[in-house]
Amino acid sequence: MSAAAAAPSVPTPSIAELADGLKRAGHVFLQGAAMQPLLQAERALDDWPAFVAAWDGMPLDTYMADGGRYRRRLYAVYQADAGGIERAAHQPHFQGLEYNPLNGNVARWFEPIADAVGSGATMHAVLGFCHRLFGSLAPAVNRWHVEVHQFRIEAAAGEAGKPTPEGVHRDGVDYVLVLLVRRHNIASGTTTIHTPAGDDLGSFTLTQPFDATLVDDHRVYHGVTPVEPIDPQQPAFRDVLVVTFRAA
Repeated sequence: MSAAAAAPSVPTPSIAELADGLKRAGHVFLQGAAMQPLLQAERALDDWPAFVAAWDGMPLDTYMADGGRYRRRLYAVYQADAGGIERAAHQPHFQGLEYNPLNGNVARWFEPIADAVGSGATMHAVLGFCHRLFGSLAPAVNRWHVEVHQFRIEAAAGEAGKPTPEGVHRDGVDYVLVLLVRRHNIASGTTTIHTPAGDDLGSFTLTQPFDATLVDDHRVYHGVTPVEPIDPQQPAFRDVLVVTFRAA
């Protein structure tokens, strides 16, 4: 799918409306037909086909404590402030066990997101959108530590792929964006939202390119159900971009 071939038109909320939604509920689900114009307002998505193709051939995540070989991953870090958004030196991803009981307390060195992707129009449209939205929610923050993850979750006959193998969780940041890039030949992958006490706040499934979830990580927990192949003889995968913002 090209950036120009969006889903049928739906109302596109303003940044202020999205901020109000996050303040009220702690999470917002955006259909791709609403999300795409928000990104295009930041920058033309001229490199979208190359952006999508960047999920092909990614290396396996070798840090999976459950022994799973269903996740592929690339990673980058940025800094965002009033002067703009710049990529930072490559560094490990670290989460404490309180946020990731499966793979926490390990400095995980993932291969870097390719320079052409990390500096491209689509990536900077996504980062610019997040900076405007999350910055409006926390105007006192002068500088953000931004982490970006390319994830491919693969499913095969007899082995479901787990988008959130650590279970329902927080990420240990301030705000999160999950953007669907592509899904192929999979069933399920339903996002669930919960209160810190475990109460169910709702669920939805990212099915179309640009479908997105926005999360206030202090207020809600989130998880995604395992994905399974529809046709077990064919490749089956779910590609997402995850962006987290934390006050630096």
